[in-house]
Amino acid sequence: MPNRLANETSPYLRQHADNPVDWYPWGDEAFERARREDKPILLSIGYAACHWCHVMERESFEDAETARIMNENFVNIKVDREERPDIDQVYMTAVQAMTGHGGWPLTVFLTPDGVPFYGGTYFPKEARHGLPAFKDLLRAVAEAWRNRRQEILAGTARVREFLEQQSRAVAPRDQLDAELLRRAARALLQGYDPVNGGFGTAPKFPQPLNLEFLLRAYRRFKIPEALIAVEHTLKAMARGGIYDQVGGGFHRYSTDDRWLVPHFEKMLYDQALLLRVYLGAYQLTGDPLFRQVIEETFGFAFRELYHTDGAFYSSLDADSEGEEGKYYVWTAAEVDDLLAPEEAEAVKHYYGLIYGPNFEGKNILHVRTTPEKVAGQLGRSPEELAETLARAKAKLLAARERRVPPARDDKVLTSWNGLMLRALAEVGAALDRPEWIRAAERLAHFIETRLGRPDGSVWHSFKEGVARVEGLLEDYAFYADGLLSLYEVTGELRWFRRTVELAGRLINLFWDPSLPGFFDATAAHDNLPVRPRSFIDNALPSGSSVATELLLRLGALTGEGRYREVAEANLRALADFMLRAPAGAGRLLSALDFSLGPVKEVALVGPAEDPTWAEMYREVFGRYLPNKVVALGPGAAEEVPLLAGREAIAGRPTAYVCQNFVCQLPARTVEELRAQLEGD
Repeated sequence: MPNRLANETSPYLRQHADNPVDWYPWGDEAFERARREDKPILLSIGYAACHWCHVMERESFEDAETARIMNENFVNIKVDREERPDIDQVYMTAVQAMTGHGGWPLTVFLTPDGVPFYGGTYFPKEARHGLPAFKDLLRAVAEAWRNRRQEILAGTARVREFLEQQSRAVAPRDQLDAELLRRAARALLQGYDPVNGGFGTAPKFPQPLNLEFLLRAYRRFKIPEALIAVEHTLKAMARGGIYDQVGGGFHRYSTDDRWLVPHFEKMLYDQALLLRVYLGAYQLTGDPLFRQVIEETFGFAFRELYHTDGAFYSSLDADSEGEEGKYYVWTAAEVDDLLAPEEAEAVKHYYGLIYGPNFEGKNILHVRTTPEKVAGQLGRSPEELAETLARAKAKLLAARERRVPPARDDKVLTSWNGLMLRALAEVGAALDRPEWIRAAERLAHFIETRLGRPDGSVWHSFKEGVARVEGLLEDYAFYADGLLSLYEVTGELRWFRRTVELAGRLINLFWDPSLPGFFDATAAHDNLPVRPRSFIDNALPSGSSVATELLLRLGALTGEGRYREVAEANLRALADFMLRAPAGAGRLLSALDFSLGPVKEVALVGPAEDPTWAEMYREVFGRYLPNKVVALGPGAAEEVPLLAGREAIAGRPTAYVCQNFVCQLPARTVEELRAQLEGD
């Protein structure tokens, strides 16, 4: 008989609906029962694409004896970390403090008031690798709750105090300057791997936020090592197994230091963030590989993560048919069977199959050499090789789609879709792909109609016609940030107005000037022991960092001082953190780069049907110019001050460029505009 999770919309929670565990979703019902029966809470947090979450479910949560122990001794709560990142953040912080590490599945034992007193991550069915058997752990915690309650409660007081301190830990600085950016860039480059690209050792993560900041640092300081590190890393990832060579798109991370063997899950946010980094690198270098990756990654997202009404789903699982990576790997025999001889030969040479299996007897496709070398080995021109590989990849993709695919987490998250919204708008404008801009407009319409609320607030999650979970800081920040980019590339005032509305709500709901800083959730704690706050940029940027950049961009566009005041207060509060831990502050450092300027303020007015207008548009959006704001006219000057007094001279397209409170002469030709955009 299904448990309470059968009534949830989260695919991850539904995966556990038939467990013999008496699971509750997070909510008052579970906490009231825990208090009534004086039982501790067992909180299990994971997500649909998490491989070890599935392993722990198979080993423990589907086991009748384990479930019996859990049901008799605990009130059991299951949480989807993607649906409730605020809950995840609080308890991950606690477990990391208790154990020195974290990850998923996250397993935490709480008092009936929600305060954690013990925790860890994955626990095996039988004791191994220094980890206790999960059933033994359950019995030990239950015994401690019955017989050593006062020890536990004394510890929870210290934990609550620690969590409160963490949520308010800031050390404001009065001075913000470019030297902080220079030092942060140098610190990040110390971790660069000059052999394989990337940063640090295995496991290796893409780190798009830090790569984005290093591109900015290269532009500001002309540090050649910054561009070298970014180029090398992006090329190494694009050629490695972390990139899906057949279908496009990136897996979560590499288990080795060579980008060869990935953890195979695919997340929407990775695609959105990496698209913008590859765009920046393409704008700076013109390398066609970077544009190819952009095209293929969008192809993957539209093919495998797209909701027919315009939004994007959350992720694809790492496993299919119970095996991690099975959907993505190949044998040489399969390639021979599926392809014409000349195509199979090209694929096996170019993607490394001639060197033998590299993953559990099969092959993860990756690029070990250059197209020119392979073409020479096969007696073909590089152009002929490219055509052959394109035909072969299309056949391999078609064959792969006949396999059992990985499970898809088909909930729609406002925050992650906000990241994709900005990517669609900016990449579409930069690469002259109007269909991507139209897709961005469809996405914004989806969020407005499915996740927007009558009072102007937003929900966090949507699935099967149901929107749920009060909007979090990341929802307001990521979505408004994407909408602002959509306004810039379309000139549609409705997107600007909505951005302004969301920014006002963001400040009112989440900003606390007494910290100063942003909280991740509204003041209603929802059974949490503290109000969650996080400012660290990890795989996802923090809501705090994106809110800061959003308010700076909006302030530059509108001249509204309140936006800049809040953003700069947050930057000053976190300045020491940026210096101490730049690897966890990539997006915040990019916001500081914008704050320090100079910022190009560009107004482009005139008839859009004039060919010169399109050329000027490409000049503005096609170059790498991260510190800019753009207003397209004609528009309502009373709403967008950047358009005030901006006229199309002689009825022709005209661009106005301002910087540091000084405006240049109107640019009436593409050459004049180019010179103004290139000048400091």
